[in-house]
Amino acid sequence: MPGATRLRSASAPRRSSVRWVQRRLRSFLFAFAGIGHLLRTQGNAQIHVVAGSVAIVLGFFFNIDRGEWLALALTITLVLAAEGVNTAVEAVVDLVTPGFHPLAKIAKDVAAGTVLLTAIGAVAVGVIVFLPRLWTLVAPLIQGAI
Repeated sequence: MPGATRLRSASAPRRSSVRWVQRRLRSFLFAFAGIGHLLRTQGNAQIHVVAGSVAIVLGFFFNIDRGEWLALALTITLVLAAEGVNTAVEAVVDLVTPGFHPLAKIAKDVAAGTVLLTAIGAVAVGVIVFLPRLWTLVAPLIQGAI
């Protein structure tokens, strides 16, 4: 009937919300697949994971405080995220640019440079957090050897 309001069944909103949840879960599966690809195929990402793991072990060993854990967690996450963006940029550039192109080189170089900047920052955080603690362990050994 023209002008008549359509009645929805009670299950229509439920089906819609179930589909919404299913789509979100699939999104997470795709994201985890991307992280898996990054960690399986990218040697530098693997190095960053090892370095981050060493930093976490040192954090527990030295019982670092909450602020230092925050700096460590953000730094490790930032480096790995930059590595992921770098990998994605490289894949897209390779897809659309079969041969050499100066703009493709710029895109890849800037993405790689971004990873390098975050890694340098991570080293700086590591030095600030761990060097004084490591020095207290090593200094007596050095003084005893002299």
